Amino acid sequence: MKDSLRRVLVVDDESSIRKLLRVSLEANGYHVDEAVSGAEGLQMAATLRPEIILLDLGLPDKSGLDVLHEIREWSQIPIIVLTVLDSENDKVTALDGGADDYVTKPFSVPELLVRMRVAMRHASGLQQDKKDLSSGPLSVDLPGHTVLVDGEMIKLTATEFGILKVLIKHKGKVVTHRMILNEVWGPNAVEHTHYLRVYVGALRKKLKTREDIPELIVTEAGVGYRLLDLD
Repeated sequence: MKDSLRRVLVVDDESSIRKLLRVSLEANGYHVDEAVSGAEGLQMAATLRPEIILLDLGLPDKSGLDVLHEIREWSQIPIIVLTVLDSENDKVTALDGGADDYVTKPFSVPELLVRMRVAMRHASGLQQDKKDLSSGPLSVDLPGHTVLVDGEMIKLTATEFGILKVLIKHKGKVVTHRMILNEVWGPNAVEHTHYLRVYVGALRKKLKTREDIPELIVTEAGVGYRLLDLD
């Protein structure tokens, strides 16, 4: 393997999916390792130390969620869950359990590649080290509590700024309702998603200062929100 290639571990028992991922990822400059069970995936994750893991939830020997939890006990390797399970509960459970993102099968390879790049960039810690975070026309100065859209200052309430702060620190990733509520309002408010919906609606209106500015906050129905990574 050339040193320049980024190492991806695919943990999936479906041979057709592994083949599709191997061909697609290798064509885009990745080195792909494959595991067909949870136990093999855990062993390869520990020994190979990949830069990112694509993890199926429906493994033959153990739940993919169990694999996710075990890896999170010792590593923050970016993990994207691949699943045929499309229920809101499954997605929330995976994200709250430490997954960086989820992609539902069948999936778009270009979209998966974008999600992988975002997850790896986020894991590198570069975003967290910046005092100023941005996404396309949006720029947020965290210490200064100032928000600019196309250079124009936007006035936000403390709660709106708190929500935006969580979203932009995890831009490109799905942030669950529970995670945002816990961060902004505290653990006693994690079930109050109706509060969050109202504030996100107000925040969206303030960020869209012109018709040609894209909708920056995407709703992941029943799961949470994603701030688009436009940089």
